Amino acid sequence: MMSFLNRLRYNTPNTRECWNYRFELTADHLSQEDSEPLKHTWDTLGDAALERINEILPPEADGIPRNSARSSSSSSDVEVSPKRDVFKVLQENFSSDLILSKLWEQANTVPGWVDWDQIERGQEVFYRYSGASLNGLAYQSLLGGMGAARVVEVLARTGGFGTKVARHRLYETTQHVLQCTRDLQSLQPGGDGWASSIRVRLLHAAVRKRILKLAETRPQYYSVEKLGVPINDLDSIGTITSFSAALIWVALPRQGIYLRKQEIHDYMALWRYIAYLLGTPTDMFSTPEKAKAVLESLLLNEINPSQTSVILSRNIIEALSMTPPAYMSREFLHANARWLLGNELCDRLGLGRPPLYYWLLVAGQCIFFMALCYTYRSFESLDKWKISHMRDILWKVVVDSDFGLNGEAAVFNFRYVPEDTKTTVFEPSGRSGALPKGVERRNLKALIIFGTVVLSSTWVGAKLFGVAWRAIPTLT
Repeated sequence: MMSFLNRLRYNTPNTRECWNYRFELTADHLSQEDSEPLKHTWDTLGDAALERINEILPPEADGIPRNSARSSSSSSDVEVSPKRDVFKVLQENFSSDLILSKLWEQANTVPGWVDWDQIERGQEVFYRYSGASLNGLAYQSLLGGMGAARVVEVLARTGGFGTKVARHRLYETTQHVLQCTRDLQSLQPGGDGWASSIRVRLLHAAVRKRILKLAETRPQYYSVEKLGVPINDLDSIGTITSFSAALIWVALPRQGIYLRKQEIHDYMALWRYIAYLLGTPTDMFSTPEKAKAVLESLLLNEINPSQTSVILSRNIIEALSMTPPAYMSREFLHANARWLLGNELCDRLGLGRPPLYYWLLVAGQCIFFMALCYTYRSFESLDKWKISHMRDILWKVVVDSDFGLNGEAAVFNFRYVPEDTKTTVFEPSGRSGALPKGVERRNLKALIIFGTVVLSSTWVGAKLFGVAWRAIPTLT
């Protein structure tokens, strides 16, 4: 339907359409030539800090999870041990080391463009639309991001997107988002969200260092010339974009939810500051217009699924299917993906085409989200209650529950270590389910209620119209 409507619109010489998304090129958009240098620049301060941490507290070569069965020669090259807390090493040694003090000072320096009141409002935006936001992050940002062929080559080499571990890794990523939005103090220097962002920054440095070291002696393992430096500036910009701009202008609107202008500014300000903490260039997020142009540039230039994209996408579906708390079937997951990404991209990612029934369930889900979000945001007291309530609920589900992180908040250690013998393959989960459970049952109820209301309203309207029509001759 969206593709059909797009074709009816007026086209200009600057009109572009890709992956079921249509936009106009502007001066803010990045060309291929603009993007290329960003593939070969990266967070050098994070790398330098990790080097010093390794010198201060050398990593243990043994005890690497999921690598002990591999060759000992590979394990001996590992730069980081999951038993270490690199953030604590940084925290305890920054005052006596020039490089560590530079990273510490940068992380503790709040940029002049940061407005804490705006950051706090941006945090609230996430919880105001929490259900639709999490749905958008799962499908539009994560699953859609698997279409970036260069990026998935790095992800595949970590092994972190195998079916058995992908779900846990998704919970860890969600934990980071929850920590960054828990409250204002959590994101300010010294808070949990602030600290976890620095941990993620050092984790990215560890992955980058490991892959580059393997590529030095095994060029066939990873081509820096072709793919760019692992987790380069363009990749990091793309990650921030997927959590912010992609949600605002793609994922939420496709679920019938449109943010208010001030909410857009606030939410982008939040993620610009998180980008700063992660060592990501922030200029491209200085205005919503620039951020939107970056999103569209990445869709046009970077999304081009490969066979590795297919493997990782299918593994994510397998990892999420028929698991608590949602108990979503593969068909419903596929319908969600196609609703948010479009058929063209999902076909390229190797995702199945679900029956009409599951499309109706997704429609019911959108109705549920719209009713909930628009109702609560219309009343200030209800809005505040929902935001507070969802903060607690999501933390309990993601971190405290036995099907989440089991009460052990991730510290983002180097768990998924790239090796020259490691890649990610498709792993069927073997789980199945026939009856609607969890969110599918909820969406079916929402659809039935909505249909009942529409039919009842139509019947009542027709009755009233009939009464009025019959009354006209009497009145005259």
